[in-house]
Amino acid sequence: MQGKEIKEITGFAGMRAAVILAIIGGGLVFDQHVEFWGQTLTNVGVWALFLYWLRRSWPAEQVRLAACLVYATAGEIFLSLVWGLYDYRLGNIPLFVPPGHVLLFMLGMIVAKHMKDWITWVVPLSALPFVLLLFFAGVDTLGAVLFALFLLCIVFGSARKLYAVMFVLALAMEALGTWLGNWSWSHEVPWLGLTTVNPPIAAGAFYCVLDLLVVATGARFTRATFSLRGPVSLPETMTLARSVRTAADN
Repeated sequence: MQGKEIKEITGFAGMRAAVILAIIGGGLVFDQHVEFWGQTLTNVGVWALFLYWLRRSWPAEQVRLAACLVYATAGEIFLSLVWGLYDYRLGNIPLFVPPGHVLLFMLGMIVAKHMKDWITWVVPLSALPFVLLLFFAGVDTLGAVLFALFLLCIVFGSARKLYAVMFVLALAMEALGTWLGNWSWSHEVPWLGLTTVNPPIAAGAFYCVLDLLVVATGARFTRATFSLRGPVSLPETMTLARSVRTAADN
């Protein structure tokens, strides 16, 4: 690949990342501060962007994005409506939330590709003192459980850089959303007798699990596609290897 092509691809990824940041940040502000039409406009904007990129993606990426949407929707229903870990300001699950998770996943994929391997241990080590402080103070005991879940993803998952990046991005988005008042976490954790802050310091662990499921689904789809086609040529085999390795390299 020529240097010019690499710059064009990098520039496109940077533009996509900027658009995602703008739509997520702007959407949360609109949802909270624009009366009546705010949430509707955010719903339309996030879904339009998601569907546009879904249509322009390669089949393997389409599977990952669609899987992310399905897993995120199921997770939101369980965590918010069933478990009651957090509540949205109108008592519903806004329509922009599931595709918003997909956009954040896309942002994480973009950022992870430009990160060095050391991020996989810098992020956990940086978060650990805060997790322990809040745990022993008794104000965020859920955070310790979520942090342990995050470590499991880092140790046993295939896309370690992606999980580390998503841990940070998710915490930033959670901090913005709770600060604006789009949603709030319950101090008392239902069922478990634990406590948490708003948001939990390790809320990003939920996003890491989501991404782990998405990466696994995408890899399985790629393998299944090639196995159904029967014998493949060497170039096709190399394409399969690159597709499966892409997630792991993130």
